[in-house]
Amino acid sequence: MSIEHRRGVMVLALVAAFMVFVDGTIVTLALDQLVVHLHASRSELEWAIDAYTLSFAAVMLAAGAITDTLGAKRAFVAGLLVFTASSAVCAFAGSMLVLNLARLVQGAGAALLLPSALVLATASATDERARHRLVGWWAAAGGVGMAAGPLLGGALVTFADWRAVFAVNVVVGVPAAIWSIRSMPAVPRRDRRLNLGGVGAATVLIGGLVFALIEAPARGWFSPTVATAAALAVAGLAGFVWTERSARTPLLPLGTYTNRGFAGSAIQGALFNFAFYGLLFAMSLMLQQGRGLGALASGLLFLPLTGLISIGSVCAAPLAHRLGRPVVLGIGQSLLALSLVAVAWAGTANELWPLIVALVPAGFSAGLLVPTMTSQSIAAVEPSLHGAASAVFNTSRQLGAALGIATFGPLLGAAHDLGAGFVTCVIVAATATAIALLLTALTQRAVPATRKEPLARGSLSRTNVTTSDKAST
Repeated sequence: MSIEHRRGVMVLALVAAFMVFVDGTIVTLALDQLVVHLHASRSELEWAIDAYTLSFAAVMLAAGAITDTLGAKRAFVAGLLVFTASSAVCAFAGSMLVLNLARLVQGAGAALLLPSALVLATASATDERARHRLVGWWAAAGGVGMAAGPLLGGALVTFADWRAVFAVNVVVGVPAAIWSIRSMPAVPRRDRRLNLGGVGAATVLIGGLVFALIEAPARGWFSPTVATAAALAVAGLAGFVWTERSARTPLLPLGTYTNRGFAGSAIQGALFNFAFYGLLFAMSLMLQQGRGLGALASGLLFLPLTGLISIGSVCAAPLAHRLGRPVVLGIGQSLLALSLVAVAWAGTANELWPLIVALVPAGFSAGLLVPTMTSQSIAAVEPSLHGAASAVFNTSRQLGAALGIATFGPLLGAAHDLGAGFVTCVIVAATATAIALLLTALTQRAVPATRKEPLARGSLSRTNVTTSDKAST
């Protein structure tokens, strides 16, 4: 692969990570216009975000296996085409039903994009240090996208309207797809069969679980709809365990799930997204509906959070190299928990400046955590399994995001006013972050920066990259 192609692939992988995560948060500043233009209810507003999260999480594990088995280029191009086409449907939607159905498809496209983009981002790495530096940049791009969503959404809604929030994906996606099809070089893939039974069971498991989490607060845990979704999740879990144990080529070797560092990172990713996405949802509604601010003004108030996430993301890799990833995780989680307590206090003030000040350390610490957790999660597996490991980690994050929005929505409305509900939501987010800090102490082993971390033992060591992805798709 030439230097020009390496740079082109890396840039495309970073753009894809940015697009995928920006779409998880950019809609938050369009919620008020959806109420006016499409007469959306509170439940439909939650689904405008959760529909994306649901399919993203449900398809993610399958997408990781598809990436490893069929090749990163094929998975990336397919995901980009689906993501771009569904974004166009969202932009022209005439009802919340059409919008939310298109968001389901968009999430599936994003799920295909994310693990394939990670494999592409690390394809040019020549050693372990270079690989994790590239992972850091890729994760930073996703973190910046996740954080930039509210500000970008606020600007687009103010200077255009809510449809521009989705149309921007088409503007970026079409030329990216053309370049990918014509010029993207082949990337090595695994010589193995795709475990279709595991793919199907995982999709049913995660889809049923996320749907139940989303709908339970409004419908009740024992409603027929939620009970059916929960039963599907249980059936999917049983089917997944059975197929993964009996399959000659499981989606991810079972030993990975019991790896203490990998499992700890996956749970921490879920707790982080629970707190962060729930906070964005609650803060957006508090600022616009509670304090009467416009979309652009609300987006600008997110700037201390989003801008410092960008800085923290860039600082994460060198700090992890110097101090070790577990130390950076501990510092980031401690600072984030304390910052969220300050945000809760600031939410009770009449002025906005205390909230702005409190969001600065919250943003920096969140920026430290996203790349570090991503690198930590794949450090336990060999490069040929990075797609599947990334998919498992990001699936857990999406489960956390869905649970956060499903939890924070009712908490926000349960109080007498949105301000009091917002404070409750932020305290819950701080508690989740404190639990993640405890997990860091219990599961993550500090590794000196100069020492190479071991790969997961067992069946992981028997998997090698043996074939190449075909150049055409």
